[in-house]
Amino acid sequence: MRLFLHQLRAEQLQFWRSREAAIFIFVFPMLLFLLLGSVYSGTISGHPAREVLLAGMLGYGAANTAFAGLGISLVIRREGGLLKRIRSTPLPAATYLGAVLVSTLLVFALQAVLLLVLGRLLYGTHVPDRLGSLALVLLFGAAAFAGLGLAVASLIRSAEGSSAAVNVILLPMAFLSGSFGPTRRYPEVLRAIGDALPLRYFIKLVNGVYLDDRAPWHYGTAAGVLAAWGVAGLVVAARRFSWEPRSA
Repeated sequence: MRLFLHQLRAEQLQFWRSREAAIFIFVFPMLLFLLLGSVYSGTISGHPAREVLLAGMLGYGAANTAFAGLGISLVIRREGGLLKRIRSTPLPAATYLGAVLVSTLLVFALQAVLLLVLGRLLYGTHVPDRLGSLALVLLFGAAAFAGLGLAVASLIRSAEGSSAAVNVILLPMAFLSGSFGPTRRYPEVLRAIGDALPLRYFIKLVNGVYLDDRAPWHYGTAAGVLAAWGVAGLVVAARRFSWEPRSA
């Protein structure tokens, strides 16, 4: 446990000392929320538009932090030789990866809290009645996207292309899944693609708990699909994850 906590502290220090990571992963979703929140008004499907946007941005934040951020950072570390050097130390692989994952979840947890605070202070969004349920759903979704982040890190071959490869997946997924607003007026083919994406089901869980004040177990299908995506990511990572640079 002491070794794990030491590595977790190191991961947190490394993240917050990297201005690029802090801005892209931590700050960017909040900037998007502030910008889009200044445009949205009225109601969407019977809910205040800014609360619908807040729920969508919580979903985007989880995908941006646990999928994109984790995937990019692991590829850069692998291709820079850091993972190879760590693998040669007495630090167990499971301890290292566990610290990386928990550090990612901590970053998203703080981001989610700040999104809720910003929404309340600037736009008057409500504080969820089921705060514990919302925290559980957010943790569950972030863990699923972390599994997908491990998978994408296993598939990308070069550090130079990691950001482009991840964002070409993340941004269309966020757009099609409803992170930036409702999708009911999208063409049918785009809605069909969105219905197959994990972020759609995560946002559905967040909407159910935050907007509709319902318990998470009312959305078992959405939770099951999201879990399946996360498990699939872990399976791919277990088969393809490498500690050695690939682009040499």
